[in-house]
Amino acid sequence: MWLLVLAYLGGVLTIVSPCILPVLPFVFARTGQPFMRSGLPLLAGMAVTFALVASLAAVGGGWVVQVNQYGRWLALLCVALFGLTLLLPQLSERLTRPLVAAGSRLSEAAGADAKPRPGASFLIGVATGLLWAPCAGPILGLVLTGAALQGASIGTTLLLLAYAAGAATSLALALLVGGKVFGFMKKSLGAGEWLRRGLGALMLAGVAAIALGLYTGVLARVSTASTGGLEQSLVDTLSAKPEQKGGAMMASGAMMAAANHNDALPIEGTLPSLDGAVQWLNSPPLTAQALKGKVVLVDFWTYSCINCLRTLPYVKAWAEKYKDQGLVVIGVHAPEFAFERDVGNVTKAMKDLGITYPVAIDNNYKIWRAFNNQYWPAHYFADAKGQIRYHHFGEGDYAESERVIQQLLREAGSKNVAGGLIEAAAKGVQQAPDMSDVQSPETYLGFQRAENFVSTATLGTDKVVNYPAAGHLALNNWTLEGQWNVGGQQATLEHAGGRIVYRFHARDLHLVLGPGADGKPVRFKVTIDGQAPVDAHGTDVASDGSGTVTEQRLYQLVRQPSGVKDRTFSIEFLDPHVSAYAFTFG
Repeated sequence: MWLLVLAYLGGVLTIVSPCILPVLPFVFARTGQPFMRSGLPLLAGMAVTFALVASLAAVGGGWVVQVNQYGRWLALLCVALFGLTLLLPQLSERLTRPLVAAGSRLSEAAGADAKPRPGASFLIGVATGLLWAPCAGPILGLVLTGAALQGASIGTTLLLLAYAAGAATSLALALLVGGKVFGFMKKSLGAGEWLRRGLGALMLAGVAAIALGLYTGVLARVSTASTGGLEQSLVDTLSAKPEQKGGAMMASGAMMAAANHNDALPIEGTLPSLDGAVQWLNSPPLTAQALKGKVVLVDFWTYSCINCLRTLPYVKAWAEKYKDQGLVVIGVHAPEFAFERDVGNVTKAMKDLGITYPVAIDNNYKIWRAFNNQYWPAHYFADAKGQIRYHHFGEGDYAESERVIQQLLREAGSKNVAGGLIEAAAKGVQQAPDMSDVQSPETYLGFQRAENFVSTATLGTDKVVNYPAAGHLALNNWTLEGQWNVGGQQATLEHAGGRIVYRFHARDLHLVLGPGADGKPVRFKVTIDGQAPVDAHGTDVASDGSGTVTEQRLYQLVRQPSGVKDRTFSIEFLDPHVSAYAFTFG
């Protein structure tokens, strides 16, 4: 219920977000008409269309997004024709007969003097909804990411409908207020025809802004308000905020805290099915039924997740220490990025990381959904009877987790359970973070989840854009320099010499990188505040800042020995076609 309220309030805040501005002329075109027969159907069409498309995109994959792109262009053509009939009524006389009829119907449906038709208003709302691209702030990001991982469900659709209903509510208020203002102007100035033509011009400008992608950049810079901070405040206020140690918190996971361990170790449920893996590594397929009699630790992870990497030394040590006493450790690799679906990449990562226990490749998230999991990493502990007795999300609490293993082994009848607690020798990227010095958040470079991007050029979507130098950056702002093609998950450099610059505050800086499709190594040069990193270089960088991207994985680029403060990180790529996915800090 709280998540539904949160989604609704997040939608209400859309009215102060810059990405709603191109839609407002279409809404204000309904002013002066009865709200119940004109404005309300339009808003309903917008809300339903957005929720439907977002739901399909969340659970249906890339093909739905592509279909929606065709729908957006068709909607742009319809709305452009609508705007032209408002701006230049005489133009309809020069069009062919079918276009004249269509334009006349649109003009009559939307004209200030026409009898309002609820059906026509609803269809205009559907077209407008296809153009509506709300900013994916913290709330919508949680909803859509959770939907993509959890699959189709009534809950997913309800959350998206709640967000859309909130946005429709704020637009309805704007419509009602705008109608009174427009009515006053008509009475005082007699400017009905002028207003009609003005709305047509604004609609055509909105069509141009959407078609050229200007609304994602230019409007963001002229906006007087940003919803990101407001939405995050709502998340903090309404949710029982957990200690966020994992690499990602999804949908209802943002509302859920980890269970407290006590000596009784209550039964939390039955060990779910392990069916659904596309492949098993280091083992034949395992089943929950066959594992009865064993104590089982299931570790959800993905190989480019920094939080997962930092827990691995403990998981590996437990697997080795207790394997002869009845413990079975199973890794469930659930990918976050597309390249993590490549079994070859996972196999190489496991070899490099020294993982020898069984790993299920969960590319379709079937095991993830069977556990109703919400986190990377997540550890589930099952007893010899096949019952989940404890779970832990994220990093930390390793001593408590090991004591759970020992208790479950004793319950299973194991004799001489090894005592004491392991001390994992974590080095490099796997070393524990210094969270007291971390003031920078995980930051994605793909347009689906990009935040805090700063540039005089618009952040492009699946097209090459030449980004100029941005100058001084505030803390946690980042920018691109050079010719980049920004996709949904990553930014890809077209020509050598491009840069990524980030103003950060943390001991460690990591960046998920990969070479081009041809697999050729990509050389790079790192600087901190314009200088070579020297003793602040990461494990994948030399002291002079040089390094090479050779595979798709997480690279540690900065590790400061002391004196953590706000610093400007820059990485210049000396070869083209590198892809950059996400920054993480520690």
